[in-house]
Amino acid sequence: MEWVIDLDSERPPSRQLVETVLDGLASGELSAGEQLPSVRGLASEAMVNHNTVARAWRDLEQLGVAKGRNGRGVFITPEGPAIAENARSEATLAKFRRAAFEAIRAGHDKSELARLLLEVQKRKTA
Repeated sequence: MEWVIDLDSERPPSRQLVETVLDGLASGELSAGEQLPSVRGLASEAMVNHNTVARAWRDLEQLGVAKGRNGRGVFITPEGPAIAENARSEATLAKFRRAAFEAIRAGHDKSELARLLLEVQKRKTA
């Protein structure tokens, strides 16, 4: 996994780490039972404060994606991949709805948007 923080992003660094884990689970790059990096190790690698990583790991625990084990680390729960897929699906569909609304409001034809969607779908299956 690549742990990169975009300092120019409007999203806080801890949220970026949460989204990296969710994306990794949704894509299959991470799986249930897998151990996440240590707080201090990842803080050093991603060049953020260790409290930022600790906050991200707590947020993942609250989502049910990860579970800390005293003295052993933080691990992906059995339910983690399904939770991540649902969360990322909802987030991307919400972004898609906003983009479609903006495009229609800007005067784009609905048939043009449908054509673009089909084009993207064809590229994905090719």
